[in-house]
This record gives sequence, C-alpha cells and structure tokens, in this order.
Amino acid sequence: MNLILLFDDDFTSDSRVRLTGRRLQHVRDVHRAAAGESLAVGIANGRIGRGMITHLGDDALEMDVALDRDPPQSLPLTLILALPRPKVLNRVIAGAASLGIKRIVLINAWRVEKSYWSSPRLTPENLRTQSILGLEQARDTVLPSIETRRLFRPFVENELSAMASGTRALVAHPHATEECPRDVREPVTLVIGPEGGLIDAEIASLERIGFTPVSIGERILRVETAVPFLAARLY
Repeated sequence: MNLILLFDDDFTSDSRVRLTGRRLQHVRDVHRAAAGESLAVGIANGRIGRGMITHLGDDALEMDVALDRDPPQSLPLTLILALPRPKVLNRVIAGAASLGIKRIVLINAWRVEKSYWSSPRLTPENLRTQSILGLEQARDTVLPSIETRRLFRPFVENELSAMASGTRALVAHPHATEECPRDVREPVTLVIGPEGGLIDAEIASLERIGFTPVSIGERILRVETAVPFLAARLY
C-alpha cells in the first residue's frame, strides 16, 4: 500500500481520520509505523497529501491529514474488455486502476464462458475493492467507472459508437495486419477480446462502426499481460 485511500466516513473532523480493519492492519504490520510518522494519503476522487499518525493501537489508527496536491493524471483510455476468467479478473481490474484507466466496460463475447458472469468476483463490491487496491499501489485516488454489458451485439450496435465518439477506436486482434500505434496523442477507445480472441463476425461488427483491428506482434498474450502492454504502447 503506497497510499492510504480515505473516504468521507473516515473523517472525525475536517482534518482528522480514524481507520480500522484492513488499513489499520497494513499500517501496523507492513509499514510498521508508529505515532509521529507520516504516510501518503488521499481522499477518494480527490486530492492527495500526508497523514501524521497521532494514535496507533490495536483497535484504531488516527491521523491528522493535509491534502495539498492533485492525483496523477489519468490515461485518456476507455477499455472495453471481454470478461476475463474469474481467477484473473481481480488482477486485471487492480492493474487497470493502477495504470490510470478510468472507464472500463466488461463485455460478453462468443469465447467468454457463460459461467464467468455468475462469479462472485463480478459483484460491484469486489470490483470496487480491486480498484481500491490498484489505486493504493499507484498513489492515485480517482476510482474507475466499471460497467458490464452481457449482450455483445446490442452493445456494439446501439452504444459503442457513441461511447467511442471523438476517440481513436481500436480493437486488439492477433490476425490484424496493422500494428498497434505508439505514443498516441489523443483519447483512445480500445477493445480487447478474450484470450482466444474475438471471432471474425465480432471483428467485422466492430469494423462497421469504425474500429481498426491492430496487432501487437506474433505473441499471444494473456489478458492480464495484454492490458498493461497495450496501455504502455499507446501512451
């Protein structure tokens, strides 16, 4: 935890917070901090700064906080992601949040197993928890918006074009002939399919609304590797 993310209900006054649970345990057992030390803090969707520990006990942590600067700049990237396997979903969401991706849409695709949609890891509570972990890692405070769309065709035909308006629309595809661009200076809407790839009909439907298939080379990457690879290449 490189930043302790604070929420409105943590505040006991305008500049003092009281923390329990996971954050208390982390400060005590990992940071091994003591009263008088300061730690990086930030308020959710707001500014970051420092927190001076005034009390650290078994039951609670209290800090005086001063928030004096803005969080890191977000990536101008909307990520449209075929729902990954449940066991990697947590890593993908935490990783995307740590990269500064602020809008994520989890979609269905032909090669997405139906059982994935019933996973408890897809609950709003878990997605929020993984987002928080990613923000704490990256010293960021702005929570990403995470949406789900269980029907591929209606989403592509009725929503995606408007969502991608004013951005460079790309879809990662192993068989594309065009290479993924580098050092892009404009917002991007990026579609990444399942590990088996989007089928031809899905690629065609994306091309019809203006998405360009792009390749990242001969290697086929796992989704948790493809997301940071593509974000780094684009920006």
